[in-house]
Amino acid sequence: MTTTSSRATDTDRRLAAMGLWLLPVYTLLLALSTLTHEPDHTEDFAAWSRYVTTDVFVVSHLGASILGAGLGLVGTVCAMVLMLRRRAAGSALVATALTIIGNVLLTSVFAAAAYAQPAIGRAFLDGMPGAEGLYDDVYGAPLLTAVGLGALGFVAGALLLARALARTAPSLRWAGWTYGVSLVVFLVAAFTVPVLQPVAAAVACAAAVVVALRLPSAGAQPAVAPTAEA
Repeated sequence: MTTTSSRATDTDRRLAAMGLWLLPVYTLLLALSTLTHEPDHTEDFAAWSRYVTTDVFVVSHLGASILGAGLGLVGTVCAMVLMLRRRAAGSALVATALTIIGNVLLTSVFAAAAYAQPAIGRAFLDGMPGAEGLYDDVYGAPLLTAVGLGALGFVAGALLLARALARTAPSLRWAGWTYGVSLVVFLVAAFTVPVLQPVAAAVACAAAVVVALRLPSAGAQPAVAPTAEA
């Protein structure tokens, strides 16, 4: 019974170690998806419309933002699995929960962009009256609330995951904090200095590679060794 359980645990950890590599994939997709940015719709709605009706815009949101978020969540869960036997298990669990909540809310915003913005852009370019007003209807209070709550969950989850990684092993300290802080910078840059987004995502990707290489062995042993029974 013990042997079977041990084999199952080893298999689970091997699968989690492989899934951990989705974190570098996720952050790489973040970097690629932010190499270009849509024009300010308040200054030039025609240029904005032309941009959001391109295939690059749609593929970026569907493949990099939405699918990428899903891959990132799987990678985060795998990181949590590898930390469950360490002293940072509680932080890892909370970090994973907040990351899931934050990403689900933010993904709903990406979906609105992927599906609604091209339709609005085409309507404007086709000369449909009131097309510009549709943008304000889509990006109203409900969506902005999702952005706010999603951003809070994303930031809290990233920083708690960084803390959990740093507490798991000294070899993960700088990589863990670099990963988490870079994700926070990535999100903040989206509202302040968008050109910094791919840079922050690239730094997070490099840190995620280090995490994927070191966490499986760092989290293999329990934090407190069991005492021998008399």
